[in-house]
Amino acid sequence: MPRKKIKMAICYDFDGTLSPQYMQNVSFLPKLGITPNDFWKEVKALAKRQNMDETLAYMNLMIDKAKEKQIPLTAKFLMECGKDISFFPGVDTWFDRIKHYAKSKNIEVEHYIITSGNEEIIRGTAIKRHFKYIFACKFAYEYVYKDLIAQKPAAAVNYTNKTQHLFRINKGIFNYWQNDEVNKYTPKEKKYIDFKNMLYIGDGETDVPCMKMVMSQGGHAIAVYNPETKAVKERKNAKGEIVRAEKLSSQAVALDLFNHGRVNFIAPTNYEENSRLEQIVKNIIDKIYLEQANVKN
Repeated sequence: MPRKKIKMAICYDFDGTLSPQYMQNVSFLPKLGITPNDFWKEVKALAKRQNMDETLAYMNLMIDKAKEKQIPLTAKFLMECGKDISFFPGVDTWFDRIKHYAKSKNIEVEHYIITSGNEEIIRGTAIKRHFKYIFACKFAYEYVYKDLIAQKPAAAVNYTNKTQHLFRINKGIFNYWQNDEVNKYTPKEKKYIDFKNMLYIGDGETDVPCMKMVMSQGGHAIAVYNPETKAVKERKNAKGEIVRAEKLSSQAVALDLFNHGRVNFIAPTNYEENSRLEQIVKNIIDKIYLEQANVKN
């Protein structure tokens, strides 16, 4: 009798992890004639003025700016913006390669996105088809004449609530509204994917809650870094005020995460065949296989 396949989830942040740019900066803001720096400064100012979550601030500002420019903020428009997003080397073939390797070890890999970016923009990208589910910020729509126009945020994913979506994957809940099921006790044998079979890949401190969560449950976390970029590392006091900000290389930020036990591994954002990242992920797949190969199913 053939052994039951082992299920594995690889969860990714998006901006800075799979793509080198903030997704809104690529096409959405240019199409509105807005410079990214001006937009994100206004987001921070709005969040501070209204004592508002920054994720909700940027989503509401997207709606307001589109209205100001008299551009209908439709899902179709946002998906069109996703077509222009570029990716790190090897991303286009990464998902199939990893699935194929895992299959040789009797492991069924599912890929997921957990990001504060826009679901609608991601659905317009060339890699959308590879994901079992995309947990991201999304809008609620209403008909205005014949178009479905974004009216307000429907789901907001920020760096602290990202972790709840790991539990949704763990239990096989692929929506935003079944909160009772997320919180309800579920026997281990009925869970969709065991946490120890999860891998989280992210690029910075906003991914730390997910990284720590997965690692604490026996899974793995990888911090990726773009060797060509710098990152601003901020330190805030109890009031949320920035008391120190320093510009570090992306690699230095990843190394800091590793040195403080936030991740198991670090690697450049190179997803090509035989890259360091691919070797690490294959080793994790091998480890999962060896640990569970002799378990009776």
